[in-house]
Amino acid sequence: MELWAIWLVLAGILLVVEMLTLTFYLLWLGVGAIVAAILDWIWPGSLVLQLLVASIIVLVLMVFTKPITRRFQLAAGFTDAVDELVGKHGIVLEEIGADSPGIVKVGNETWSALSTEKLTKGEAVVVISRGSAMLRVQKWGG
Repeated sequence: MELWAIWLVLAGILLVVEMLTLTFYLLWLGVGAIVAAILDWIWPGSLVLQLLVASIIVLVLMVFTKPITRRFQLAAGFTDAVDELVGKHGIVLEEIGADSPGIVKVGNETWSALSTEKLTKGEAVVVISRGSAMLRVQKWGG
């Protein structure tokens, strides 16, 4: 398979995943892959040049569009889907120790979770905050 076609497949995958995450970072990687594909189509065989140009394009897009993406995220009405988990109820699937994480199910999703108290399997919990990949929960009394 031609290298330009591989770049286009990679760009397509990155753009589809970007549509699912809406972070803008994968969008810029996808654009860099498209530029590398065009470069390979025009001037085939120089992988180092393609990687260099794609990397520069990605870095420039990230630097100059960060204020714009920040403005979108701070705009009224924008909420991160993960932030909406705070206040929702779930159930413990794997025991949570006072200092060791466990697994909880909130809605249809499973998450790693921490708690200040020991929670056993089957207990009802409420999400009180979230980190990048972990929820903080506490026992729900209702």
